[in-house]
Order: sequence, then structure tokens, then C-alpha cells
Amino acid sequence: MTASASTLPQWWLDTRAAAWDRYNAAPAPSRADERWRFSDVAGITLDGLAIEPAALSDSEILALKTKAQGALSPFRATLKHAASLSFINNRLSHSASLPGELTAKGVIFCPIEEAIEKYPQHIQTYLQKHDVALGSEKFTALNTALTTSGALLYVPKNVVVELPLILEHIATDDDACVYPHTLVILEDNARATLIEYFASAEPGARHFASGVNDLHAGAGAQLTYIGAQSWSSNTLAFQTNSIVAQRDARVTSLNVHLGGRQARHESHSRLQGPGAHSEMLALTIATGAQQFDQRTLQTHQAPHTSSNLLYKNALLDTAKTIFSGLIIVEPDAQKTDAYQSNRNLMLSDAAESNSLPGLEIQANDVRCTHGATSARIPAEQEFYLQSRGIDPAQAHELLVAGFFEEVLNKLENEELHAVLASLLQTKFKK
Repeated sequence: MTASASTLPQWWLDTRAAAWDRYNAAPAPSRADERWRFSDVAGITLDGLAIEPAALSDSEILALKTKAQGALSPFRATLKHAASLSFINNRLSHSASLPGELTAKGVIFCPIEEAIEKYPQHIQTYLQKHDVALGSEKFTALNTALTTSGALLYVPKNVVVELPLILEHIATDDDACVYPHTLVILEDNARATLIEYFASAEPGARHFASGVNDLHAGAGAQLTYIGAQSWSSNTLAFQTNSIVAQRDARVTSLNVHLGGRQARHESHSRLQGPGAHSEMLALTIATGAQQFDQRTLQTHQAPHTSSNLLYKNALLDTAKTIFSGLIIVEPDAQKTDAYQSNRNLMLSDAAESNSLPGLEIQANDVRCTHGATSARIPAEQEFYLQSRGIDPAQAHELLVAGFFEEVLNKLENEELHAVLASLLQTKFKK
């Protein structure tokens, strides 16, 4: 592993070196591992990819910015926001700073490498302090070893950030690899919304992405996290989300999956204080031969906690989705209220959905339910639309939009709702 900039502290260089060793020592994914059941592990190969980012000249960085213009997110262009950061092939390409009044209150929103140098106490206390439990230990270690992109968002106690903050990660050129790592810390009674967008500049380019998020909500904090990806049709992508909620905290996470040849998303919510709540949402449109692999954990570690998971997938052509979710209620987590639902809309007889919801309950006074459905649109609904001059592709778009509205309606920000609905529509324009 090549070293990063010499300005980085030794403790971080040591952390990276240890992570590189873990990456090399960890076995490749195997179907023999229950956590990779139904996955196409044969398609997980990094052969020929430029795994370690190369140094670039100023002119090369400028050329990357030009290529990436068309891939920038619809969020920054249309949403009122407090600040934004953009990365192209792991390199910072745009930065819009926080308003002075938020900086004066102690809010921090900066690139992750800047945070490592200036705010080591936050990095050392919160960054990746929980074990990866869902199978992607190898790729999470690679992220730690090589990340130079991503951000720290820190909101002090009782501070409210009214407008969203936006992060963009763009990959361009064939065989590029990106490693975004985002750390969010909301102290007690703080409130913020973070939107993260992942995309490719060329529709057919070969890319590899390994992203990690650490989301921490202190007592009474309210965090909304939106993650949306529109990778190229030839991208292999991994994303690992870790959510920790303390007493009376509320965390809403919505992940939108549109791109990629093969994309795996892992999300683990830990409810660690009484009254904590996690809302775990996802929307996926799978077309062509795409494969989307979703693995989740809802771990209730304290009494009177609640969680609600709703993952919706729309499948067309020969696409495939996998959902494996588990609710764990630890012995002290009495009065837990947890719900888990995976719903699949099958728009093709050749598409395949696999759902494995589960419960592991170690307390005796709880309410936990889970379920999964896979169903086609009733023929009369399709006929009704087509009989009124709507072609099959448009009919599918309308039906999927209606299917997803239940999730989008959970967002309080109507402007954000509209941008996400528009982004979902782009999948049918390609």
C-alpha cells in the first residue's frame, strides 16, 4: 500500500496499514458463508482495476472535473442546502462552506482527510468503532486503508441545521476505484439532514466502489440520511452503513439504488438507549441483468426501543435482488417494537427476488413482526393503462412510482421528496 500525504498523522497511517493487512488476510466472499447466500460471488473480482489511486497533475484533475460535469447530483442543483462537498475519483473538486452562523455554533462539515488532521478526537472516538457483522469485512478494511474522500459532519449539542448538507462522489474513466467514508456525529438534541450521492461519469465504464458510513445520533438527536447511487452499468459496488442511536434519538435512513452491475448494500442499526428509533428505508429499480444484494440488522440493545424497516424493489428484465434481514432483541431490550418488510414488484417473468427476513429474540416482552412479498402487477391494471394509450414502458414507470410513494411520503421535506421522485424516473429514460 502506498502512503498518503505526508501531512497525515502517524496514528492514521498506522490505522491504514493495519486495515491493509486485514484486507489482504480476509478471505474472499464465499457462498459457503450464510451471509453471502444467493450472492453471485464469482462476479466479485478486482482484476485489472487500479485499486490504489494514483497521483495526478493539476491538468489531469481539471480534465476529470470536465468529464464529471454531467454526473453531478440533482440535489446540489435544485435543493436549497447549507453546504456541499464533491469528490471526483477520491479527490476534492468542489467545496461550498457552511454559513458563518453555523460555524460559530461549532458545526463542522469538512473532507475526511482534513478532519483526520484537525479533529482527531472525533475520528478516533467514532470512526468505524463497531464490527462489520454482515459479510463485507474485507471491503470495509480496504475502504479504511485507501479512503481519501468523504466527510465529517459534526453538530454540537442542541444545534439545529435547518437545510440539508450534500456530498457527491463521482467516478470517471475506466477501471477507477473510489472509497468514500462519511462520519456523522450529532450530539444530544442536535438535528441535521445529510444527502450523499454516488455516480459514474460514463454510463458503461468499469468502476469499483467501496463506501462506508458511520452515523451516530446522541440522546434526543434527529438525523435524516439520504444515500442515492447511480453507478455505471459496469460498476461493482459495496456500501456499508452503521447507525447508532442513543436515548430518544431518531434516525431515518433512505437508500436509493439505481446503478451498478452488481451492488451490495449492508445496513446495521444499533438502538442503544431507551426510546431510540431507527427508520430504515430503501428503494431499488433493477433492470437488465443487474444484481442488488441487501443485508440488514436491527439490533435492539436497550428497553423501549423501536425500529421500522421497509425495503421496496422493482424488478424488470432478468434482474435479481436479494434481501436478508434480521431483527435481534437482546435480553435487556424489553418492550422492543420492531418491524421489517421487504416488498418486491415483479415486472418480468424472468426476474428473480430472494427474501430472507428473520427474528432472534432473547427478551419476553416484545412486539416484533417481519414479512416479505413478491408479486406481479395485476394484468387488469396493465391493460387499463395500455387501453388508454400508455405504452408498456410508461405503464411500468407509473406503476413503480405509485409503488414507491409509500416510502417517499415518510420524508418531511417535500422538496427532497420531489427531487428523489425525479431521480427515480431517470432509470426509465436510459
